[in-house]
Amino acid sequence: MSPEAWLPQPTLFLTGLSLLLSQAPTGLSMEVMAPTTINALNGSSVKLSCTFNSCYKVENKQFSLNWTYQECRNCSEELFLQFRMKIMNKQLERFGNRVEFTGNPTKYDVSFTLKNVQLEDEGTYNCYVLNPPDRQRGHASISLKVLTKEPPKHDSTVAVIVGASVGGFLAVVILVLVVVKCVRRKKQQRLNTDDQKTEEEGKTDGEGNPDEGTK
Repeated sequence: MSPEAWLPQPTLFLTGLSLLLSQAPTGLSMEVMAPTTINALNGSSVKLSCTFNSCYKVENKQFSLNWTYQECRNCSEELFLQFRMKIMNKQLERFGNRVEFTGNPTKYDVSFTLKNVQLEDEGTYNCYVLNPPDRQRGHASISLKVLTKEPPKHDSTVAVIVGASVGGFLAVVILVLVVVKCVRRKKQQRLNTDDQKTEEEGKTDGEGNPDEGTK
């Protein structure tokens, strides 16, 4: 079996559905997408995938990314990977040089690969993304589970076919939702700009020649 991460096949449909519901456009925050859980074999390399949708082109001068690690639910977050003009690896002692950024922000991909996975790497990995003019940063979390042996093999042909069909449908739905959100956001920005201009013109008219009112 490939050393890449895998998702349990019986939960494939539910995972896709939960992603659809959780990534539907809300407010002004960005849509950040990542698998809820990833299983990795001890000693292997695993890609922790995180992608995002934005109405705007990524500009390195404004774009920001934070990857943090939480050992437990109530533990503090540890920053280990950051993007500020360029990618910066914080070289946390727990990871050493095992973290490699394998994403491409200009393609809305901020994934990274964790090499030589250890049992101590289990925990929650948080992906935070902000792409101005988006006002609120988006967030997604991945729970990493480290396995000491491969799960039993089984025939998952049907699950793969169903998963592929559902995945394609979800991708189309999410794309439509993002397009609708972008159109609404840009329309709202134009309305805000027009309101501001109208208010400024009103102030200018109110400051006219005072002699005109006595004629």
